Amino acid sequence: MTTTLDELTETFELLDDWEDRYRYIIDLGRTLEPLPEADMIDANRVRGCLSQVWLTVRPTDESAARLHFCADSDAHIVKGLIAILLILFNDRTPEEILATDAEAEMQRLGLDQHISPNRRNGVTAMIERIKAEAARAKAA
Repeated sequence: MTTTLDELTETFELLDDWEDRYRYIIDLGRTLEPLPEADMIDANRVRGCLSQVWLTVRPTDESAARLHFCADSDAHIVKGLIAILLILFNDRTPEEILATDAEAEMQRLGLDQHISPNRRNGVTAMIERIKAEAARAKAA
């Protein structure tokens, strides 16, 4: 996935209504790097999501100082929300991840007002898990 947050914001602004934006979010989910079936285990589940969400992290090939996340879900819209979070966090240093205000970025996109409270809780759980992984990597 090579979309930047600015490109994502521009695309959202070009789309006339939220139905189109939801379709775009679902399309983003289709671009996710496949999560191997072997990684879809309970230890990788994100707690707090109604849908099943699995998340793994590893250092990037180029640098152990940057983290690469891979995630999947059994729900199409959640896959798209994961894709948005990966645009924010993937292949960044733990310090960059911890300094990112994901909630503010979700507000900038209008997602805070247009996804259900249950989905917002799931997004928050994913953000907390990503930041916890970054904190662990920073401490190591």
